[in-house]
Amino acid sequence: MWTKFKSTFIGDRNFYRKVIYIVIPMIIQNAITSFVNFLDNIMVGQIGTEQMTGVAIVNQLIFVFNLCIFGAVSGAGIFGTQYYGKGDYEGQKYAFRYKLYSGLMIIALALYLFTSWDAQLISLYLNDTGSVGDISKTLEYGQQYLSIMIWGLPAFAISQIYINSIRETGKTVIPMISGAVAVAVNLILDYSLIFGIGFFPELGVRGAALATVAARFVECAITVIWTHTHKKENPYIVGAYKGFGMPTKVFKDIFIKGTPLMLNEVLWACGMTTVVQCYAVRGLEVVAAQNISSTITNLFNIVYMQIGASIAIVVGQLLGAGKLEEAKDADNKMIFFTVSACAVIACFMIAFGGLFPSLYNTEPEIRTLATQFIRIAALFMPCCAFCHATYFTLRSGGKTVITFIFDSVYVWSVMIPVAYFTSRHHAFPITAVFFCVQATEIVKVFIGYMMVKSGIWVQNIVEE
Repeated sequence: MWTKFKSTFIGDRNFYRKVIYIVIPMIIQNAITSFVNFLDNIMVGQIGTEQMTGVAIVNQLIFVFNLCIFGAVSGAGIFGTQYYGKGDYEGQKYAFRYKLYSGLMIIALALYLFTSWDAQLISLYLNDTGSVGDISKTLEYGQQYLSIMIWGLPAFAISQIYINSIRETGKTVIPMISGAVAVAVNLILDYSLIFGIGFFPELGVRGAALATVAARFVECAITVIWTHTHKKENPYIVGAYKGFGMPTKVFKDIFIKGTPLMLNEVLWACGMTTVVQCYAVRGLEVVAAQNISSTITNLFNIVYMQIGASIAIVVGQLLGAGKLEEAKDADNKMIFFTVSACAVIACFMIAFGGLFPSLYNTEPEIRTLATQFIRIAALFMPCCAFCHATYFTLRSGGKTVITFIFDSVYVWSVMIPVAYFTSRHHAFPITAVFFCVQATEIVKVFIGYMMVKSGIWVQNIVEE
């Protein structure tokens, strides 16, 4: 029995060497980014609860933009990964062009919304039912922060288009380096501009925004310059800007498969912001506590998020090369690996989660509430890891309509109704509301298990 279990779920040394080569740079890159976001959050929190909450609300809105970009590049990225596995660099080049077109449309729409409807969007999260914070000041700080952050949106989008294409080839070190340099710039400028260190002016939330925008452009410049100066490692970039067309069949295939994925990311991101808005009806202290807890849990969630992303690379390349049985075997082992790793991390978060909120200069009730949120999130972390791995498994085989139903439709039909009714129509404490929302992942685990086991995702979508 152990022999069968080991052969199904545990890989050999070569398998883990390949996975670690891909996933470790991705984890390091995102760990550095998340850690700097954590420090950034603490620094903004040092100047006041209203400032921290205003920045948190705007970051929630920008989170929607970021996931829209992620969805746009990921839809074409399914094809790019399988084209690379097949050795068809021309096809990968067309996938790259598709990402550019999609990214430009999303940038234009986001700039319009964030410049024309900034106050209305921020106000969705402001409620005076709590006992902490000033709503008008929170809105003011949020608008100040957003007015600067919008300048970094194009740089972020272009970076993600290039990074996604680089990762299709299995190279994850360069994105790690560009990300590390960017977060170093962000951290130094954050400290200097928020508090006015040395010859830098004291700009508060404006300083935090300027630091982030500068980091976005640094990351974009490093990634783009490396790609165009290393054409041998990135053969798809040769001639990428010599003409802007693509074969009708390729465009049609990417559009049909990619559009549900892009819509999924948009609706999922909007769904998550709606869930946060449901929490926000309980007052600014809940918004502040949820911001602290999400910043910290995101620091630990990168493990399963990046292993999931590596599933798309490893399994996608095997599917594109026609190695279907190898793809199934690799997928089983990677899912088991991510769930096991997250079970260990969850135990650590439950035991030591209370240490992190104490670093924030905010009210004691906010720190206590944030600690409770962290421990509840940790309890369901292995479930989230499994669901995330399942999502990328289905996506690697081009099952984007199924991922759409599994992900965003589930959020809107199950998670949001639970959040809405428990937060507005019941006298549950906010911790009970948060627990009920997190517990919806359990049902999703069973659905995901059945879909992965069925093997419906095992297909090559770039065959002639």
